[in-house]
Amino acid sequence: MSHVRAGAAFLLVFLFGPVQAQEAVRVAVASNFLDTAAVLGTAFQHDTGTEVRLSAGSTGKLYAQIINGAPFDVFLAADIERPALLEQSGHAVAGSGRIYARGRLVVWSASAKDCLAALHEDASGKVAIANPVTAPYGRAAREFLQDIGAWERVAPRIVYGQNAVQALQFAATGNAAVAIVARSQVSSPALPPAACRYEVPEAQHAPIAQQAVLINAESDAARRFLDFLESDEARHIIERSGYEVGR
Repeated sequence: MSHVRAGAAFLLVFLFGPVQAQEAVRVAVASNFLDTAAVLGTAFQHDTGTEVRLSAGSTGKLYAQIINGAPFDVFLAADIERPALLEQSGHAVAGSGRIYARGRLVVWSASAKDCLAALHEDASGKVAIANPVTAPYGRAAREFLQDIGAWERVAPRIVYGQNAVQALQFAATGNAAVAIVARSQVSSPALPPAACRYEVPEAQHAPIAQQAVLINAESDAARRFLDFLESDEARHIIERSGYEVGR
């Protein structure tokens, strides 16, 4: 009888793998949210035993990768447009989109004494923003500059990062005098001290609503991760990182 049980156990392991093995969740995440996603992934793995594997980039580039068949399970975009397009084209599960965070924009500098003045003065140096075509925070930065009447003056001085993270790096390393980026980014202890920081009023650009969407309909782990993003634990992590969440 013991031989029968041993054989059955071997067959189960052969067919399904070790009982403790958990399906990993492959998450494409907008660069501005990478650090927060890493904390969320650790918390999710602690709660469920399921690993979260992150791949970061600008929302536009990740969208293009998904359209071209990149094997992601979940997409954490920095806008609502790309997830909606993925649902419409059948590259994401219809109706699975949900807003997981709302971002805020800041002007930050390690050298300028007055962040707003630096945007209007040609002698202040270069201004770094993410590429408005592929990065929602770059688009919001352009809208803000247009709203304050500085776009025409600033445009020749702009250096474009591939994403919001690279835009901040330009300012942190002295390759730009000022960066206009996500508020969540400028609390990093790795940054030099801020010489100035200005929080951009939400009324001066379109709202930055960041939406998650399910890519792989067959992944139960991915569905659980999406549900986790709406838990109190996840909301606390997201708010602590400098984002706002809806209730």
